[in-house]
Amino acid sequence: MINTFKYLVLFCLMALPAQANDFITVASTTSTQNSGLFAHILPLFTKKTGLDVHVVAVGTGQAIRNAKRGDADVLLVHHRPSEDAFVAQGFGVKRYDVMMNDFVIVGPKALKNVSNGQEAFAAIAAEKSAFVSRGDDSGTHKREQSLWTTPPQGPWYREAGAGMGATLNMAQAMGAYTLTDRGTWIAFQNKGYLKIVFEGGQELTNPYGVILVDAHKHPHVKSQAGQTFIDWLISTEGQTAIADFKLNGQQLFFPTAKP
Repeated sequence: MINTFKYLVLFCLMALPAQANDFITVASTTSTQNSGLFAHILPLFTKKTGLDVHVVAVGTGQAIRNAKRGDADVLLVHHRPSEDAFVAQGFGVKRYDVMMNDFVIVGPKALKNVSNGQEAFAAIAAEKSAFVSRGDDSGTHKREQSLWTTPPQGPWYREAGAGMGATLNMAQAMGAYTLTDRGTWIAFQNKGYLKIVFEGGQELTNPYGVILVDAHKHPHVKSQAGQTFIDWLISTEGQTAIADFKLNGQQLFFPTAKP
């Protein structure tokens, strides 16, 4: 009788869906994590597929290095040149557009007579106003570096070497300017005297891409499960979930997947 029961339990366990307790690892950015986006969309994906998603949220540069080592199944970041290089070097299968938001420049007081991001940064540099850089090789840090007409140097320019939330806290404490993605800015609670001092323009757009890590480089990658996640993200259901994510009544990310 006992043996019969054991066989019955074993049979039931074998009959469970293969994905029921499976998971994938996604290397992504602090902006997607800190904004609350993943907390909103991942339960919807898990409910539909039975797949759990473990997110390792770091700067884009570190996320790409993690994926290159095979420490993730999927990469979701926001620096197009690095994403294209990741695929071209054979580490990723294909890049898909998934969503976008934008960067904003925040600081303690308005910037006068500026019409784009480069002019805003030039005005900050000319006044030697305190500026806090993420300094962490993230997508935000890479975008910031592209906006300086001359490399910033001097005591007015500080590097936090940290994520977006910590950088914003440092800027708030110093009364300094910084560049942030809008999603993290909306979610950030410790704004103090900081406010948006410049926004808009093509140079401040912030597109995100998603890539399956290539199993030819790392055979242990869960290709089927990873592609299932990507397919859901770029589907009508996934894109709707992204669009529906709001904070304080504001939409944080805008779907960009091509049908």
